[in-house]
Amino acid sequence: MGALSEQVRAAIASNVRHARHTRGLSIRDLADRSGFSKALLSQIERGLANPTVEVLAGLAEALDLSFADLTRTPLYEPQVMRRADDAARTLLSSLDRRRFELYETPLPPEHAHESAPHGRGSEEFAYVLSGSVTLEVATYEVRLEAGDAVRFSAEAEHGYRTGAEPARLLTLVSMPSD
Repeated sequence: MGALSEQVRAAIASNVRHARHTRGLSIRDLADRSGFSKALLSQIERGLANPTVEVLAGLAEALDLSFADLTRTPLYEPQVMRRADDAARTLLSSLDRRRFELYETPLPPEHAHESAPHGRGSEEFAYVLSGSVTLEVATYEVRLEAGDAVRFSAEAEHGYRTGAEPARLLTLVSMPSD
């Protein structure tokens, strides 16, 4: 089996498990909702099954997800690009067709800038123009210095905190166009 097939199967497993847990459903509950066996659902969540399109469509409907939500690869960990001395470099990119909003934000010293979730499938790209900030998400913190960039899932509450010095931050919030 190819690497792409394994990546898609792992994404499906993670997305089904995450959606089931966030809805407070047991595997039995999902089996009742979807009409699929507990054994099949368990295999899907462990990345062992190779579900058909019909099974995936049924799971998406039972979990109130789109087919794309079920198969996408979410960002569970931030992608950090540290400052480099090269003249030009690609910091972060996306191949998806998406809507976006671009912000330049001055942050005073000892300041916490909080941000609400930007919706399902949203990502945030940030570039530190000056100073330093700490990106805070429920499951991790990342310290970023001037010239560093980060890409992370913006589906949860997050924020940027400065230390004793001010900072200037450029952020791009990217959301699915559907």
